[in-house]
Parts: sequence; C-alpha cells; structure tokens
Amino acid sequence: MHALDVALSALLVAIIVVSLLANVLVLVCFVYSAEIRRQVPGLFVLNLTGCNLLLASSSMPLTVAGLLGHAPPPGGHGLCQLVGFLDTFLTANSMLSMAALSIDRWVAVVFPLSYHSRMRRRDAVIALAYAWLHSLGFAVAPACLSWLGYHRQYASCTLCNGRAVRAAGGPSPSSRAHFAAYTVALHALTFLLVLVVLCVTYLKVLQVARFHCKRIDVITMQTLVLLVDIHPSVRQRCLEEQRKRRQRATRKISTFIGTFVVCFTPYVLTRVVELFVAVPISPYWGVLCKSLAYSKAACDPFVYSLLRHQYRQTCRDIINRFSKRRSLNSSGHREENGKVEKKPSIPEKKTEKAEKPTQEKKAGTDSAV
Repeated sequence: MHALDVALSALLVAIIVVSLLANVLVLVCFVYSAEIRRQVPGLFVLNLTGCNLLLASSSMPLTVAGLLGHAPPPGGHGLCQLVGFLDTFLTANSMLSMAALSIDRWVAVVFPLSYHSRMRRRDAVIALAYAWLHSLGFAVAPACLSWLGYHRQYASCTLCNGRAVRAAGGPSPSSRAHFAAYTVALHALTFLLVLVVLCVTYLKVLQVARFHCKRIDVITMQTLVLLVDIHPSVRQRCLEEQRKRRQRATRKISTFIGTFVVCFTPYVLTRVVELFVAVPISPYWGVLCKSLAYSKAACDPFVYSLLRHQYRQTCRDIINRFSKRRSLNSSGHREENGKVEKKPSIPEKKTEKAEKPTQEKKAGTDSAV
C-alpha cells in the first residue's frame, strides 16, 4: 500500500470521527434545549445534522475501505448502489439546507420586526419539503439509469456511467451525452444555485451589519467627544471594540461562504472537467477532492451551531448537569459504604434538644390554664 493511500485513509478516518462526534453533540443540544427546538432555524440545522450523520456512517467508511484495497468495497453491487444513492441525495440535501439557513438569516437581519410573520414553522417545513423533493429527484434518476457504482478515481460509490461501460466496453456517445447533461444539471442546480444564494444573502447581511455598526460607531464617537474628561484607556477600549465588531461580522460571513467554496468547489469542478477531458484524473487528486467534500460534514456543526452562544450555553448546562449528578451519585455511594456514619446522629441530638423546650412550653401553658 502506498504512503499516500495511508495518509488519505487517516485523513478520512479523522473526518469521520469529528463528523460523528460533532453532529451527535448538535443533536444532543437540540433534544436538551426547548428554546432551540422552538426556533425556526433549528429545523434546518436538524435536517443538515441528519444528512451529515448519514453521510459519515454510509459513504465515508466505504471510501476508506476502497483506499485500503477493498475495491469494489465489501457488500456487493447492490450496497454500492444504495450508498451512491445516499451520497447524491444527502449531499444535495445538505447544500439546500445551507441555502435555507442563509435565507433565514437574511430575513432575520433585513426584516427584524416582521421576521416571525415571514419565517414561520410552516414556511420552514415547506422549504425542507422542497429540499427533499429536489434531492430525491436528482438521486432517483441515476439509480433508474444505472449511473451509480464504484468510481475508482474517487474510491467511493458515487455517480459513474457504469451501464455503458459494462455493455460496450466503453461509454457510447449518446449515453455519454446524457450522463454529461445530467451531471452538469445536478451541479448547476445544487452547488451553483446554493453558492449564488449564499453570496447574495450573506453579502446583504454583511451590508446591513456594517450599516448598523457605522451607526453605533457614530453614536459612540459623539459620546466620546462629549465626555472630555474620559480616560484615554477607556477611549482606546471603545475604539478597539468598534474595530472588533466590524471584523466579527466580516469573519462570520467569510466563514459561511468560504467553507462551502473550499470544500465543494474542487470536487464539483473535477466532476465537470472529467466529462469533457479525455485525460484520466489522478486517483489521489480525486480522493482528495472527495475528502474535502466530506469535510463539510465535519465543519457544519461548528459553523452553524456549536460556535453560537446558545449552543455553547446548552453544552455548559449539559456538562454541569452531568457533573452534579455524578457528584450526587458518588456521595450517595460513599454513604452506602458506611464511610459517613456519625452524620445521622447529629440531627437526632438537635431534635432531642429542640423537643425539651417544647415540652416545657406545653407544661407551662397547661399550668397557666
């Protein structure tokens, strides 16, 4: 086995572990916090998390098996077709969930007063239903046309024109044209469409955020001018906070768009280029592009959930609850083992001392009567 195969396998295993742990943590926060469940974006995050978990437990392990020399992967052609179907469906569904989250944030920032009337749970359910129908349509078509199978350049069960190759020893011009048209339509109506939505919505959000920051900066500067006797360190701290506020908004928007572009662009461009170029693609480059696409499942929990204040607070609450429960269980276990024996006798003495004055009071009242 080549050293590059081992390195790519180790990278994929790390992506699988991070994806499973991070997405499971998001699910735990969703189940634990009633406030997160009540919010409309929670439905989109839940759908995205479910897609990432299924992708990390189905397609990624078979890619690792293909890299380790099991090509085609264990399970037969039927399992490979099922995994290829899930790969197409889950990838498209997760992209559309990101687009729905960006639209939700755009409405929340641009229309803050009418957000609850514009983005209701019914609207979120309709958006998710469209995402599912869109993804199912693009996943069912290659399954019916036998365009799903093991692709050696990507070491994974994904889109490939397998029926034409098996039938004639090479793809015929008509089947090649149909497969190319489907592949271009798939990436144009998923990757390209979602990228346009992300850029339009998040750049509008950034524009509004910068406008609000500018207004806050004007008010802050007017206040600093009026406060003549303010200490220079306080003035410098206020100016530094203004700069951090502007950078924070830019950094968040760059993270949303940048992770999507970095993770999916190499794989999508490679799949489109291989349709029109006769030179075969290097398997190492193909697997690296596929690994980058898989890494989005590991990035999404941090980009959309775990780095937000609400999820961080929920994680702290869960940790504090479990730590308190462990401390109570450990203290109860010590008492059962007989290590704390003299504690019950202390309240008994206090009760005996407390009963004596009450009896004396009763006797005094009886004598007074």
